[in-house]
Amino acid sequence: MGKIVLMMSVSLDGFMETEDRDIGWGRVDEELHSDLNEVVRGMRGLLSGRVTHELMARYWPTADADPGASPAVAEFAGIWRSLPKTVYSRTLRSAEWNTTVVHEVVPEEVAALRDAAPGDLALGGADLADTFLRHDLVDEFRILVHPVLLGRGRPLFRSPREERRDLELVATRTYGGGVVLLHHARRR
Repeated sequence: MGKIVLMMSVSLDGFMETEDRDIGWGRVDEELHSDLNEVVRGMRGLLSGRVTHELMARYWPTADADPGASPAVAEFAGIWRSLPKTVYSRTLRSAEWNTTVVHEVVPEEVAALRDAAPGDLALGGADLADTFLRHDLVDEFRILVHPVLLGRGRPLFRSPREERRDLELVATRTYGGGVVLLHHARRR
């Protein structure tokens, strides 16, 4: 049985994007990008909302064709293209790049997708993460905390939790650029 792993970057003050939806503040160096490539390569698929998917689909399908792309960026482009993707959207009718569109988050269907085959599913996007958390569908958290204070923006965790959820620390890692990985798993 696989797990659903929330993978997101946040500023030290907890924001995943600025008020104008900028995510370019992250400090992703070659070391961090290479590590992320290794983690994502081991995933069975990617789960995202429409906004996150469209952002990724604007860049990653051809990122490796850019002569200025770093080796890690070029590598991730191939990883992204090859992985099956599920996009949750009420408005999107179809999507390219090995993508299935699902119109509603139905907890039983998500659990069946998670349990369908070995391997984990990476979850991205604040709105979808919020929905998955409300339905208790997130098994692990891989949160990258960047050494930046944004002051304002969109917090990663927005909705209040109705109950306490205890986590256990799986791993931490500090990268050369000052980014810290906090990897936690749910206690079930």
